[in-house]
Formats: sequence, C-alpha cells, structure tokens
Amino acid sequence: MKKRKIITSVINNYQGDQRVQKVCNSLMKFGFDVEVVATNLRGNPELKFPYPVHVLSLSAQSGMKMYLNFNWKLFRKLLKITNKEDVLLANDLDALLPNYLVSKIKGCELVFDSHEIFSEVPTLYNRPFRKKIWKALEGFIVPKIKVFYTVSEGYADWFEKTYKIRPEVIMNVPMVQPIKEELNLSLPELKPGEKVLIYQGVLNFSRGIDKMIEAMQFVENAQLWIVGVGPKKSEFEALTSELNLEDTVKFIGQVSPSQLKSITPRADLGLSLEEDFGISYRYALPNKIFDYTHAGIPVLGTNLPEIKNTIEKFGIGKTIQNHTPQHIAELIHEMLEEGKSPYVENLKKAAEVFNWENEEQKLEKIYSSFKVQI
Repeated sequence: MKKRKIITSVINNYQGDQRVQKVCNSLMKFGFDVEVVATNLRGNPELKFPYPVHVLSLSAQSGMKMYLNFNWKLFRKLLKITNKEDVLLANDLDALLPNYLVSKIKGCELVFDSHEIFSEVPTLYNRPFRKKIWKALEGFIVPKIKVFYTVSEGYADWFEKTYKIRPEVIMNVPMVQPIKEELNLSLPELKPGEKVLIYQGVLNFSRGIDKMIEAMQFVENAQLWIVGVGPKKSEFEALTSELNLEDTVKFIGQVSPSQLKSITPRADLGLSLEEDFGISYRYALPNKIFDYTHAGIPVLGTNLPEIKNTIEKFGIGKTIQNHTPQHIAELIHEMLEEGKSPYVENLKKAAEVFNWENEEQKLEKIYSSFKVQI
C-alpha cells in the first residue's frame, strides 16, 4: 500500500529549523511520507535529509515584499506537488494562506502548527496597517481549521479566548537522545578561567540581545557567544563595536541543530531575555530554554509569565526583574559564582519532563486522525 504524504511548508531556512525537522522525523516514524517546502532566507541550506526539500528562492529577504513573494511562490509550488490524498501542514500564519487555498482547490486536509501568535509579534508593534492585514488573515482562516496545535499553554489560552478554538500544545523541546555530530567549526579561544554565556536563536528585535551586549560592559572574565543569524545581526555587531566589546562578545553565526548540541554544553549560563513587546512574546516559551536544560546549563531568563513559571517551577535558573544592563550583569555574576552544581539535579529532572519523546506521543494522537495507508 502507498503511504500517505504530508507536505509541510515554512518560510525559514530549513537548515536551522529544529521544530519542523523534529516534526518531520516523527511523521516518518508514524508511517507517513514527508515532503518539505522551505526557502533560502538568510542563506542556502544544506539539504541532507531523508525526504525531499524544495527551496524557494526569495527575491526579497525582509518586509512585506518577502512575505508576498513567499506566499505567491509557495502557492504555485503547492499547487504543483499536492494531490487530493495528501495532507498539508502549514507552519505559522505567514505560510497559512497558500496552504488553505490549495487545500480547498485540491480537496485535501490541512493542519496548522502555530509557532507563535504571528499577528502579535514585536515587529508589528508599531505597524498598525501591517498588523491589521495579518489580523484579518488570521481571523478569516484560523476559526476554520480543524487540526491545529501550538507551542505553549499561554498561546493556546489566547487562541481559545480570541477565536473560540483551542489548539493542542506540542512544546518545542529537544530529543532525549539527540543526534551527535563532531564539532567542525572553530570556537573563540578562552583565557584561563574565563566563563561562557550563550544566546542561541534568531537575531531580531525584542529578544533582549542588545541588553545582553550592553550588560557585558559590567561582566568580568566571561564571553558572550551569540549563535544564530537574523535581520538585526549587523545592528548588534555595530553595538558591540561601539562599546568596544569585540573581545568579549562573539558572533558564532548560524550552525546546524546537531552542531549546536555540541556547542551549548560548553557554556556556563544560557540567556533568554525576551522583552514584552506584544502578546506573542508575553506568552512565549522559547525552545532555547529547553536546549539549555538538556545541555545541563542553568538559565537566566526574563520575567515574562511562561518563561518565569517554567524556570521557577523546576528550579533551573533565575529571572531578571528588569532589562537594565547593570541588573542583568549583577545576576550573571551571581549565577557564575554559584556555578552549575546547584542546578544540576533540577536540570536533569526538567529534561525528563521537557523532551520531544513525550511531545511526540501527543503529536501521534493528532495525526492518528489521518488514514496512513491509501
């Protein structure tokens, strides 16, 4: 019997999208064939995957032109490769419209994975016209979706309150036994006794990255490793240069998820200092927190509800009270002086709860509603 195929699409560069890769690996375990449509956003991905990955070349790499270009090319690609028996999986609102239209044209089923509340992201904070467009699109399609999941209880609460539909929660957490890969890139040299702070993720507005950099003016005997790329990278590099912090703030660039798992455990402290610029960040539960947890490093997090509750409930770190550089530096010093040992057991216990193997069981129930064999 032929296997049913799930076609998943995402605007991201697929090389660094850990969540979509984990979902695709799980879908293959469940007995589905998988096909991916992604983009060349901020670089061409290495396509070493056991399933087809189509890369859409974007003529614009930011702004509304990028989204329009992506949606048009995604619509045409899906229209070409989708059959009636396939299942379409849209990752985030920016990929939802083409998936919705093609599902109607082809008569196939649609699944929505909302990694964030896209209409409430910080980049729309002072852009009411753009926000109105995304809100209208969200309000038109989301209430019609039958199979829908998201990454945190806070997000699920918001969707239920706003659209009277509650998505399932599939957290973006690491695997218990990740694929290990020998480190093949050079990391910054450390002086004897020098500590490492790490931020991993997209380099964008409202993630507290500028505050981390400014805090390094007041942190002694430590480096800040910033792992990732994003639209604000050059801005953060300029800030580092302006503050003469090139010796202590290091930009590692984008690395694959498997390489990242070799880098993160080398740090002494993981940072997740998101700011409250909109509902999407207010109720965010970033995967970096769980990556730090599995790597055995304590977390210094923001005081937003989902992040604060997770850190305090499991005793895996501390949370800041405000984003002033001096306050952040004070807590960094405090946690570096404590070291990892006060947190080791709590980190292990948290990793036993927050892992993909647990989330995969919930994901399997969701996809069991689809007939695997056709």
